[in-house]
Amino acid sequence: MASSAPTMSETQEILQDNLDYTLFSWSKQKGINPIAVKYAEGVYLYDYDGKRYLDFSSGLMNVNIGHGNQRVTAAVARQMQEVSYVTPSCVTRARGELGRRLAEITPGNLQKTLFTVCGATAIDNAIKLARMYTGRHKIIARYRAFHGASYGAMTAGGDPRKLAADAQQMPNVVHVEDPYCYRCPWGKEITSCHRECVSHIQRIIEFEGPANVAAILMEGESGSSGCIKYPPDYLQKIRALCDQHGILLIMDEVMSGFGRTGKWFAAELHGIVPDMIATAKGITAGYLPLGALIVTDKIADHFNDRALMLGLTYSAHPVACAAGVEVLKIYEDEHLIENAAEMGRYIDHCMEVLKQRHPSIGDFRNTGLLGCIELVKNRTTKEPMAPFNAKPDEMTVMNQVAARLRQLGMYTFVRWNYIFIAPPLSINREQVDEGLAIISDALTIADAHTQS
Repeated sequence: MASSAPTMSETQEILQDNLDYTLFSWSKQKGINPIAVKYAEGVYLYDYDGKRYLDFSSGLMNVNIGHGNQRVTAAVARQMQEVSYVTPSCVTRARGELGRRLAEITPGNLQKTLFTVCGATAIDNAIKLARMYTGRHKIIARYRAFHGASYGAMTAGGDPRKLAADAQQMPNVVHVEDPYCYRCPWGKEITSCHRECVSHIQRIIEFEGPANVAAILMEGESGSSGCIKYPPDYLQKIRALCDQHGILLIMDEVMSGFGRTGKWFAAELHGIVPDMIATAKGITAGYLPLGALIVTDKIADHFNDRALMLGLTYSAHPVACAAGVEVLKIYEDEHLIENAAEMGRYIDHCMEVLKQRHPSIGDFRNTGLLGCIELVKNRTTKEPMAPFNAKPDEMTVMNQVAARLRQLGMYTFVRWNYIFIAPPLSINREQVDEGLAIISDALTIADAHTQS
C-alpha cells in the first residue's frame, strides 16, 4: 500500500501560496525566503514557528507607534460601524478632525490638507499643484532621494530603482547633487566648505531659468538613500533661494514625519516652513494606507475661485482618517516623540562605542530614530563594502551580514553598504541594547573584509 504524500506545514503552505500567487517588490521572484509573519506586538514580529524578530526598521520606517496597538483597531472598527466609505465630495468627522490636528502640529501657516492614498500620491499631487499654482513647469530634486514608485514620484527621485522603467519618466525634472558630506561631490570638508552644494543649485536655477522652476523638492531628512545629513544651514539656504526666485519648497516628510526625527516634522529641526509637506507612513503608523499633502493658506486661497483639479477615489477615506486621528493621539498620550529624541541620543552614544570595536563602520548618520550605518572596507579610502546600486555579485559580504541579522532575530532594512536603524518610536533602552548587540555580532562578518 502506497504511503500518503507528506502534508505541508502551516508555514510552508503560507509561503508557497505567497510565492506562487503574489509578486514581490524590488526583488527577483525566485530564491527568496520571506518571513511568514503570524502576529506582531510592540517592537517585535513573530513567525508561525514562534521565532521572534526585533523590528529595527519599523517595517519600512512607518510603524512608528509599534505593532498591534489595539486603540487603532478599536477606532477603525467604530468608524466602519458608522460608515466605511464616502466619496471625497462628502465629509466625515474623522476627515475634519484629522485635518484640524495636522494644521495644529505642522509649522507656520500650513493649514489645509489634501488626503491621498500613500506617499507617492502625495508627491505626485504636490508636483501637480506646484505647476498649477505657479504656472511654471520644472521641478528640481536630488539624485540621492526616493520619493515613491509612481511615475511622477519615481522620476522626481534619483534612486536607481527607477532605471528599469526610466524610458517613460515624467518630463521637466532636473536633478542636483546631494550634500553628502561623508562623500562630498566637491571634495570638501563641512568645516571649511563654502556650501558648494547650495551654489550648485543656484547655478542650476540660473541655467534652467528661474521663471521656469515651479518647485524644489527636498526630503525632510534623508531616508533610504543612506540618511545623508544636511549641513546645519543647508535647508535654510534652499528656502532663501526659493524665496528669491518665487519657487515653492516642497518637503517630502513621508519617512521623516510624525516624530521619526524627534520632532513632529523634520522641517522644525531646520527652522524652516516649507510651502507644502507631502507625507504618509507615520500618519497612520502603517496600520492603514493614507497620505497627505499639507499646504499653506496662501496656496489654498489661490483655489478659492479656481477649480482644484486634483482627486482620488480614496481621498480622505474615513476609515484611514479615523486611524490617523487615533494614531496622533497615541503619539501624544505615550510621549513617543520625546522618546524618539531620547532613544536617538542613546543610540548615538552607543554607536560611538561600536565604532571603536568595528573597523567596518565608516560612518553613522542619525536623526532621532532615523539612522544608518555605512560600512566600508577601508576607513581612510572610504571604499564601500558594496558600491552604489550594487550588482548581486557585489553584495556577497552585505548579504552575509543581512543573513546573520535575520538568524539572530532581527528584521531591518539592509541596502548596498547600509544597515538602517529606525525602530518604532516606542522602543526602550533594553530593546535598543538587544538590537545593537545583534548588529555588533553581524558586523564581525564585515570586519573580516576590512583593510588597515
